[in-house]
Amino acid sequence: MSIPSPRSLPLDTGAALAWTGRLWFIVALVGQTAFIGFILAFYGVRTATGDFAGWNDKPLIDGYIPGDRAGNIVFAAHVLLAAVVTVCGLMQLIPGLRRRWARLHRWTGRVFLAMAIFMALSGIWLSVVRETRLSEISAVAILVNAMLILIFASLAWRHAVKRRFERHRIWAMRAFMVVSGVWFLRIGLMGWVVVNRAPVGMTDDMSGPADIVLTFGSYLIPLAILELYVAAGKGANSVLKASAAALVLAAAAFTAIGVFGTVTLMWAPYL
Repeated sequence: MSIPSPRSLPLDTGAALAWTGRLWFIVALVGQTAFIGFILAFYGVRTATGDFAGWNDKPLIDGYIPGDRAGNIVFAAHVLLAAVVTVCGLMQLIPGLRRRWARLHRWTGRVFLAMAIFMALSGIWLSVVRETRLSEISAVAILVNAMLILIFASLAWRHAVKRRFERHRIWAMRAFMVVSGVWFLRIGLMGWVVVNRAPVGMTDDMSGPADIVLTFGSYLIPLAILELYVAAGKGANSVLKASAAALVLAAAAFTAIGVFGTVTLMWAPYL
């Protein structure tokens, strides 16, 4: 699993496509590293010190519910393991690591896929059984995201076992995109707020028109961009390559804006 590097393509389009992909990854690397830092600094510190009620210091949902021992344990595992799956996912996208430390690549890949499956199942349980959600719409979006994670992770694992490595690489990349849906959602929400200088089309329970688009788009849009990027890299159509490069460049710019907004508006105030 690695970021595709289109080869044998015309310099003006093939190189542009490859470099915009790398640029997006660098931006995502910074943003997901910040995400890991927030998880450890906010949830990790409170959990380690026994301040479980402090999980609710961040508004929107109640992570800690008095008397709900099972729910609190699942919530803690779900949130804290998000840092693990994010680290392992990023490591899978570094080609140099795969080439030089193949054994490490395989083990972090196994951890990533196993944790992805756990995150999907625990997310379903928290949303449906515990009802840790903002609205029915967000619950549906979580369920769709979880099902895609289960399907993509299972297929990535199966192709790796069968040593069909090219198919494994593509399905693992798809799994990375949908597993990152939680991160993409925050980036999308804050990017939208920063661009519009206001929460246009948003409500407190995330049932506004912008909320709905971003909630489902948090994993469907990145997945669609990935599919276009891969198709453009494999094909010989220079127009498609140029269009894909422009789209990925725009995605990198919006991601950078979203990372800035998320760090400054959503995470930093609670640390």
